[in-house]
Amino acid sequence: MTTAVVTGLGVVAPNGLGIEEFWKSTLDGCSGIAEITRFDAAAYGSELAGQVTDFDAGWQTPPKLLPQTDISTRFALAAAEWALSDAAVDPSALVDYDMGVVTANAFGGFEFTHRELSKLWSKGGQHVSVYESFAWFYAVNTGQISIRHGLRGPSKALVAEQAGGLDAIGHARRTVREGTGLVVTGGVDSALDPWGWASQLSGGRVSPTAYRPFDVRANGYLPGEGGAILVVENVDAARRRGVGRIYGEIAGYATTFDPAPGSPRPPGLRRAVELALADAELAPGDVDVVFADAAGVPELDRQEAEAIAGVFGPSGVPVTAPKTLTGRLYSGGGPLDVAAALLSVRDGVIPATADVDLPAGYEIDLVSGEPRYGTVSNALVLARGKWGFNAAIVVRAFNG
Repeated sequence: MTTAVVTGLGVVAPNGLGIEEFWKSTLDGCSGIAEITRFDAAAYGSELAGQVTDFDAGWQTPPKLLPQTDISTRFALAAAEWALSDAAVDPSALVDYDMGVVTANAFGGFEFTHRELSKLWSKGGQHVSVYESFAWFYAVNTGQISIRHGLRGPSKALVAEQAGGLDAIGHARRTVREGTGLVVTGGVDSALDPWGWASQLSGGRVSPTAYRPFDVRANGYLPGEGGAILVVENVDAARRRGVGRIYGEIAGYATTFDPAPGSPRPPGLRRAVELALADAELAPGDVDVVFADAAGVPELDRQEAEAIAGVFGPSGVPVTAPKTLTGRLYSGGGPLDVAAALLSVRDGVIPATADVDLPAGYEIDLVSGEPRYGTVSNALVLARGKWGFNAAIVVRAFNG
């Protein structure tokens, strides 16, 4: 079976741009969550989010693309550029049809679309940008990355809310195993304009005060924006081009769907964990850390804690949720956790879960307060999307 390895990482996160800035902030417990500054959110009932505040679109977005792209696409283009650079990939030196793009998106170009709809309502259709025809679309990040770098191989766009980013990485691994040499993959999202904020609050899961998963005070999550893009390669193809560093292997992947509300059947998360471990040919005792979905909603936290304890035993594996420093990034959240998991493998450290001071008593070994140091060879990343999506990815140290 072809081994799919990660050779490049690109991060745009509320607490750091680029992998090293993000990772240092994460280990130091530096939060990117603050009051929203792009509009007056005082009347909305919640004003806190993980904003990317120091991003300059001109860094990686050609001037001609600026009028064509939503902020989420600009994030995706920058993260893809950084990931390819990190992997030392020159796409022009490789076969264009042997490189693909698989990304996830939960919102599409929300801010761009709402701006154009405002023009439509207030000024008329002749004032709407022609670029609205594609800037709103869920597949636009895949398309723009593909066009910019000449990646003409098998490509996809996946939509599964918070779980979508892991699904994209899982699909990228499948694409590599089926013969494509390199796939750019991951996800980013942004919906922090007034309409986007209202839509997130309407879901009923956003906290008005804080993001404290697995805590007795948990009352929802705080949203964020950004995410991560990865370069996933066939290890043999990577070696042929002289790759200098491999972060790790995408060793296992699984996705499941919850039963309908009111069903006597259990949620599908535990089954996703078991299937991902089986796919990676690992026993529960082989896993060194779980990066939790950490919804921050008491019932969902309880379900996740029960799934983890059911597979690994009570407090049987360290569990962490560094997303408390960034907010939930929807399709960007899973890939950012995968990047953090790979950096944990690289550096032998598990980042802490911030702001959880009063654990709710679930039977999990939650890493809080300070990072925990030690060998990390295998990490499990979980994500749950609204409406029943579950996904699990296993990454492991590459020793080939």
